[in-house]
Amino acid sequence: MNGKLIAALGGIACAGGALAAAQLAAIAVAPGSGPVAAVGAAVIDATPEPVKAWAIRTFGFHDKLVLLAGIGLALVAAAAAVGFLARRRIAVGYGALMLLGVAGAAAAISRPAASAAWALPPLAGAAFGAALLFLLYRPSPATGAAPGRAVDRRGVLLALAGAGLAGAAGWRFGGTGEIEQARRGLTLPEADDIGPAGTGLDLDGLTPYLTPNPDFYRVDTALVLPRVLPEDYRLRIGGRVERPLELTYGDLLDRELLEREITLACVSNEVGGTLAGNARWLGVSLADLLADAGPEPGADQVVSRSHDGWTAGTPTSACTGGRDALIAIGMNGEPLPLEHGFPVRMIVPGLYGYVSATKWLVELELSSFADFDPYWVRRDWAAQAPIKTFSRIDTPKPLTTIAPGRTTVAGVAWAQHRGIDRVEVRVDEGPWADAELAPVIGPDTWRQWQWAWDARPGRHKLEVRATDAEGDTQTRERATPFPDGATGWHSVVVTAA
Repeated sequence: MNGKLIAALGGIACAGGALAAAQLAAIAVAPGSGPVAAVGAAVIDATPEPVKAWAIRTFGFHDKLVLLAGIGLALVAAAAAVGFLARRRIAVGYGALMLLGVAGAAAAISRPAASAAWALPPLAGAAFGAALLFLLYRPSPATGAAPGRAVDRRGVLLALAGAGLAGAAGWRFGGTGEIEQARRGLTLPEADDIGPAGTGLDLDGLTPYLTPNPDFYRVDTALVLPRVLPEDYRLRIGGRVERPLELTYGDLLDRELLEREITLACVSNEVGGTLAGNARWLGVSLADLLADAGPEPGADQVVSRSHDGWTAGTPTSACTGGRDALIAIGMNGEPLPLEHGFPVRMIVPGLYGYVSATKWLVELELSSFADFDPYWVRRDWAAQAPIKTFSRIDTPKPLTTIAPGRTTVAGVAWAQHRGIDRVEVRVDEGPWADAELAPVIGPDTWRQWQWAWDARPGRHKLEVRATDAEGDTQTRERATPFPDGATGWHSVVVTAA
């Protein structure tokens, strides 16, 4: 192994050791205080909205994994270059590690839920990396050797192996095992108020009426899942209220529990996109909780905070005005999955998730829209975001070839808290035809639909539009999700042959 390669590997070993040590230190402080997670979260915050939309559209649920992989690759490349340069100028290595520690510490303490202690893991990791650098890059012997440093080849290989093992241990012991075990050990009570259950169409290629938990879309800013044990959980209700409250997880279980089927949708959903899902939620009435706290006049916004400090703002009227707004603890018959907010999340029908569906919920603060801008509103998304009427063709799939003759065209449509009254389909911009609608239990869930089409040979364009219960039909005008949700008719092109 030549000297240049071993020097590059030495740089990777020092950086890897620094990151592994920081990850181990983060176990004692907070999972989000590790430098990779902290820097990744800061990158998410700083990324322009069009780039975020592109990442969600391109990578879907894997966008965070792609971000972490990108950060990792960039660190490996930079560490290799620094390792090569440090062979001649050791100060380059020390300077790079110092920069890594300071950048990680700055990113960590910038997080909304951070304390000053969050700076310690990145700085401790940088110090450990510097110690490795000192041990691996020794001054060359004075007996005619090339100027610079001699890199300990065996030490580099051992350091690489040790960094890998320590990093794996850090992720393992700082992982979600304890929380998942606590979740699996929970048995949720039966609901006191059980809402009606919908029955969907069973057609090949059609989205199921209830979305299985593993298939439910996930869009959030959490690179590291917040980890809260039920016995440690507290929900604070304060701000502009007459009676501030603090409730434990047990307190929530002891209240009247409601079970409701509600469709959630993400504002980032493109026309024809899949960032929506329907589930049966178990929880406590949000309106009742707020009534117990007593909102003061003028408190027109409920600011909800996640355990990691993320914020959303929901109109108080939407939380108290007769909707089935929930503080949810269960999803499709089991405790909330970790990625969907365990142990507690918020659900308010009819509003996009970024203003209504806070996961890992720990605080509700009564405020006003004039006094506080939540996370996404500070990034110029709309402060109030009712879900727009939407429809989608699930089958046949775009650019597929079907047999001529009778073909079932089917999909879903939604207009939460208004409901869907009509879905129409047309072929090759011809006349609109009414689709058959599946039964519906109320206005807060999506509605499946189907239409029988006699497909003639050739290439055809299918389009769909929906009309809500207030008589408003989807606009044809295409608009991107930013700042308050996409619009336009979904279409697919298929060939009958």
